[in-house]
Amino acid sequence: MHRVIQKIDAGPRPFHFTRDQYYRAGELGIFQDRRVQLIDGGIIEMSPQGSPHATVIGLVDDALRLAFGSGYRFRVQLPLSLGLDSEPEPDVAVVRGLPRDFKDRHPETAVLVVEIADSSLVLDSGHKAALYARAGISEYWIVNLVDARLDVYRNPTVDAHFEFGAGYAEIRGFSADASVTPLAAPAASIRVGDLLP
Repeated sequence: MHRVIQKIDAGPRPFHFTRDQYYRAGELGIFQDRRVQLIDGGIIEMSPQGSPHATVIGLVDDALRLAFGSGYRFRVQLPLSLGLDSEPEPDVAVVRGLPRDFKDRHPETAVLVVEIADSSLVLDSGHKAALYARAGISEYWIVNLVDARLDVYRNPTVDAHFEFGAGYAEIRGFSADASVTPLAAPAASIRVGDLLP
């Protein structure tokens, strides 16, 4: 007679939060006045926001409002509910609808998500890009303050070959003198230099 010995992995593992647990922790005051986001079950603390970052949020918001016009909402650092374990707060998200469409719940998608990246460039171009791709967000921009350019991500793909299981098949960098047309606003043209501080 053979005994089967079951191997138990007793090593330390991070706790995986759901959105409900994340909200409950917030209600209990666990995060206090910290800027946090729920990304794939992990709670990420964001760095303090510098003046260039804050300036670019305003520039991006202004440019996108002109490009998209009515019928869209421009959510600045507000939550997107992406699955059971993710609720990022992108710097700017463009969503279809009216303000009261989101009084009972946060949007679950966007036509365009924009992050402004300086110290967060690795997170924004890696884990967050995968999160947005997995959610099927067709276009994701990073205003890359490190390299003074706009990185445009398109064609979301779920594929095990990507580091986090999803990513964008098309990634292009645009310098300050280039112009970009958002997929959801094909008549618009935004000069990249207008998005940089």
